[in-house]
Amino acid sequence: MNPTLQPIFDEILARNPGETEFHQAARELLDSLGPVVARHPEYTDAAIIRRVCEPERQIIFRVPWVDDAGQVQLNRGFRVEFNSALGPYKGGLRFHPSVYLGIVKFLGFEQIFKNALTGMPIGGGKGGSDFDPKGRSDAEIMRFCQSFMTELYRHIGEYTDVPAGDIGVGGREIGYLFGQYKRITNRYESGVLTGKGIGWGGSLVRTEATGYGTVYFANEILKARKSSFAGKTVVVSGSGNVAIYAAEKAAELGATVVACSDSSGYVVDEKGLDLDLLKEVKEVRRERLSAYAEARESARFVATGTGSSGSSGSPAGSVWDVPCDIALPCATQNELDGDHALALVRNGCTVVAEGANMPCTPAAVKVFADAGVAFAPGKAANAGGVATSALEMQQNASRDSWTFAHTEARLEEIMVGIHDRCLATADAYGAPGNYVAGANIAGFIQVADAMLALGVI
Repeated sequence: MNPTLQPIFDEILARNPGETEFHQAARELLDSLGPVVARHPEYTDAAIIRRVCEPERQIIFRVPWVDDAGQVQLNRGFRVEFNSALGPYKGGLRFHPSVYLGIVKFLGFEQIFKNALTGMPIGGGKGGSDFDPKGRSDAEIMRFCQSFMTELYRHIGEYTDVPAGDIGVGGREIGYLFGQYKRITNRYESGVLTGKGIGWGGSLVRTEATGYGTVYFANEILKARKSSFAGKTVVVSGSGNVAIYAAEKAAELGATVVACSDSSGYVVDEKGLDLDLLKEVKEVRRERLSAYAEARESARFVATGTGSSGSSGSPAGSVWDVPCDIALPCATQNELDGDHALALVRNGCTVVAEGANMPCTPAAVKVFADAGVAFAPGKAANAGGVATSALEMQQNASRDSWTFAHTEARLEEIMVGIHDRCLATADAYGAPGNYVAGANIAGFIQVADAMLALGVI
């Protein structure tokens, strides 16, 4: 790390004890900024880097609610409004037992630069709760969402902070949250939440956007290497929206997607995943991937039960042991470690694009760099979701509704632009072909210049 930046990182560690995910995200950014501070001393003079690493606002609140048995339950809610130099805070809500302040801060920090890369006028934030929607009835989820929004509503608005969905928060949860916001405020403020249903202010392509966008970015990497998805073998981790629609777009571009995973294990289908069957199992029936293997003769299921991608230390291995040309980690943070990365490299993988937020550990990223594997970080490769959320905000503001084809074309245009910007920035700052450096530097400079223009606030 540049000696000018080390004291800033030391301060981050001291001010945010125990928040390991946030430390990891901050270190990744600071490791890229050495050439920037050398070329732009004005950022250091105005303490831009120190300020961008400190959230503008951190909100923590209790969420009491009553379950179906009449028992009072208690969860904790979070919203970290990290940076609004480019526009209103924008970022999802995550409902998962693992959620704590460090997770929310890492996600919000990444969101600042991801949103900047889209070129859209949106700042960065994130939120959520340690509430687990799995196994809960619709009525319980509704009551939780209503209690959550009863506190959150006072901190958000279409010109202030615009939440969306994330892990554990889909269309059902967004509906309950929006209904409570409307009830409390007596305003039909469509732009206050994104990820809404198509019939009440949502945008076409939003469900598919993160997965499609990841593949569009990977496709640009392949084009830069005079290649394409045609004839390539792809492995995807996860089996939620991001993974399913990444697999769908990769298949449309001529690839064979041979594996995906969930928290119980992974499925391998050498003939290529049957996307219709996968959607039925995961989106309609809400079952484990073992049900996919039971219904398809060419598939086999490998149980791991150790998380979305398995564990390299388990006898069953992980989804990353399946040979592929292209890997798309689309499950959760730090799911792909150094051992997984070595397995991918040994098996001939040449491109890795993150569909999830920070799914690759620093050790994995180093393995890819040392092996010459093209690696696209999540803040660039998975920006399609928030880009389409911003497109939803545009439609809400103009009381308009766009076609699927028009919205998808705008998504592809944005992702191609992000790719080209990352590549050009990496080259300009002495790291040709390094998408991590390109994404970090390009996103940071856009935010830093805006912060300079706005003064010390």
